Amino acid sequence: MTYDLVVVGAGPGGYVAAIRAAQLGLRTAVVERDRPGGVCGNWGCIPSKAILSDAALFAEMKIASKRGLLADNVRVDYARVIARSREVADQQAKGVEFLFKKNGITYREGVARLVRGGVVVGNERLEARHVLIATGSRERALPGLTVDGEVVVTSREALEVPRLPPSAVVIGGGAVGVEFAYVWATFGTRVTVVEMAETLLPGMDVELGRELERVFKRQSIEVLTGHRYASFARSGEGGRVTVEGAGGARRDLEAARVLVAVGRAPLSDELGLAELGIRTEHGFITVDANMRTGVDGVCAIGDVVGPLLLAHAASEQGVVAVETMAGKRRDGDGLDPANVPACIYCQPEVAAVGMTEAEAREQGHDVRVGKFPFRSLGRAMAAGHTDGFVKVVTDGRYGAILGVHMIGTGVTDLIAEAGLARTVEATVEDVIATVHAHPTMAEGFREAVLVAAGQAVNV
Repeated sequence: MTYDLVVVGAGPGGYVAAIRAAQLGLRTAVVERDRPGGVCGNWGCIPSKAILSDAALFAEMKIASKRGLLADNVRVDYARVIARSREVADQQAKGVEFLFKKNGITYREGVARLVRGGVVVGNERLEARHVLIATGSRERALPGLTVDGEVVVTSREALEVPRLPPSAVVIGGGAVGVEFAYVWATFGTRVTVVEMAETLLPGMDVELGRELERVFKRQSIEVLTGHRYASFARSGEGGRVTVEGAGGARRDLEAARVLVAVGRAPLSDELGLAELGIRTEHGFITVDANMRTGVDGVCAIGDVVGPLLLAHAASEQGVVAVETMAGKRRDGDGLDPANVPACIYCQPEVAAVGMTEAEAREQGHDVRVGKFPFRSLGRAMAAGHTDGFVKVVTDGRYGAILGVHMIGTGVTDLIAEAGLARTVEATVEDVIATVHAHPTMAEGFREAVLVAAGQAVNV
């Protein structure tokens, strides 16, 4: 079979790219080793958010009596929580498969290996003018921590195990680590989070990590920042994690389950990249702004190219790559990483786009910061969700919105307005001039901008 494009990987990068290619009239095929939807749809974004939604609902029910809503004997059937998340993933996979059929895209299950002029899947060769690599990533491991799916798990296994652990140690305080810490603690697990950086959520604005740690402690989650994993040993039906803090002080943590959440590694080692001369760095494929690898006809997107490692970034990169193949996009007209939001779905949620305050100062901007706490927002008070804040980083000279950082209920939806503001290069004055409905959580963004401009009203 001969195609204009073969996409290797059917995750949010690959399937979106394939659909855009079909829209542009390219005869397209997709190869996937697992199921339509890829890691995100089946073993990441979608099922984890189903579990997180159930945890948030459970947390609300537990405190409902404070609001005059009496729900006695609230319990969790964790096996059913996991089962529902798998049902959601199944629904997502079927939806992607339907979209392939709707758009006339050929779908093949199997492991693809790149060859000159296409790919090989089993005994079948798919000839193609273009190949798009969208294979994603896998969970990283740590030395001495053998993943067994019961005591030691990564997020992959944690999404399937139907038993709630009585205690857990989470190694890594990034997005995956804090999300599972929130889920398990909400359902009654005694949780300790170990993070070697000085705050949770390393790489994000430090105030977000500090606020999340404050709320986590109130949720009875122990947080050990400035601590690194040292060793692990099986102990009874669980394990003992030894961590090392400042000055080399060591501490042993006993737990029934240990979650390794220390990042992700690219799925690039079985593709035959070296034979084609495709360059990699630490396993990540090297690409230009238009997602081209440097080898004629081969592009790559998503987690396999790093460093964003976000589903929505992969989707947009896929569009960039395909439109470049079709001659619809200029050289250098790629995705701006500074305008890609990052979202974390524990409670309180966390979301950010653009520069942190520290980055803005390092780059020499005339920094003006506005911070508005949700405890001063009418809608947040009425809803009973007053944890967190909106922080905006602006340039006092030009009024540019350099970065927006949010923590609180619903901020993973609110961040879209900030992203739009950056995309259209809206200024502080433009945001202030935009009337926001009252009472809404979205008012928090405008209020923070007012603070940055020296025009604070409600704080």
